Amino acid sequence: MALIITEECINCDVCEPECPNGAITMGDEIYEIDPDLCTECIGHYGEPQCVEVCPVDCIPKDPDHEESEEALMVKYEKLTNG
Repeated sequence: MALIITEECINCDVCEPECPNGAITMGDEIYEIDPDLCTECIGHYGEPQCVEVCPVDCIPKDPDHEESEEALMVKYEKLTNG
């Protein structure tokens, strides 16, 4: 399942550079995560790096984009041409 940034985001700018897939970008008002690029850091790290650095805990799993670990690994392999 991809992650999502909620309205509690304070635009502190720490999550965007941590994303190894470039899935996080600035939206109209807060940062957003592209579910097509988000692998929850599967293939890169043991934990989602954006969640690790977020000071307000506003990055939960996105219930609209449920994916298994296996599906996230397939997405990682596609994104990295692995």
